[in-house]
Amino acid sequence: MGQKIVVSFSGGQDSTTVAAWAKEKFDEVVLIGFDYDQKHKIELDQAKIIAQKLSLPFHIIPIKFFDQITVSALLQNSEKNVNDPYEQNPSLPSSFVPNRNALFTTIAHSFAQKIQAQNLALGVSQEDYSGYPDCREDFIQSIEKTLNKGSDTNIKIHTPLMHIDKAKEFALAKQLGILEIILTDTHTCYNGVRGTQHIWGYGCGECNSCILRKNAYDKFRHSEQKD
Repeated sequence: MGQKIVVSFSGGQDSTTVAAWAKEKFDEVVLIGFDYDQKHKIELDQAKIIAQKLSLPFHIIPIKFFDQITVSALLQNSEKNVNDPYEQNPSLPSSFVPNRNALFTTIAHSFAQKIQAQNLALGVSQEDYSGYPDCREDFIQSIEKTLNKGSDTNIKIHTPLMHIDKAKEFALAKQLGILEIILTDTHTCYNGVRGTQHIWGYGCGECNSCILRKNAYDKFRHSEQKD
């Protein structure tokens, strides 16, 4: 495929898998992450470690104003349980951060223009998206069209995980040769817990993100044993 690509990178399972995928598909890969005073800011420490292991440049953009414009259990100043329903919309989990993906994508799209990259990759999936509406394919297609229209560009947004679940994502990581990095270095726990390594990785084991990851790894291992 060639060319240059910007990967929105958090140091989690999804974005790390996408970063490795991008390394195989593109000539040049640049990672961009965001410090938004997230409760699990340790993910950025892990992101730096992973970027070094993948030999990829990594830029962190500070955007510490979310607590001024919204509420979310994922922000450091929140005392809410990340597994509770979102107060403003009980159909969503309280870890939802309104317009987070829209802002991340907008900034990454600007950054892509700065470094003259014609591609952008996101680790979103509508199969395992924790109930977040901004991880769905129709949203990504819409924002791609809007951002390109607003900046007179033709930057393609790639979402290689959009139609696979996390069990298949573990299988993809194995295929890409980064399964050990996923299990040892990535961080997805919403509570920022990194004291104990489980068979599926580090985390509290209780938040929605940990449960999703644990169940997916169990499914992946079962599939591997069958094969």
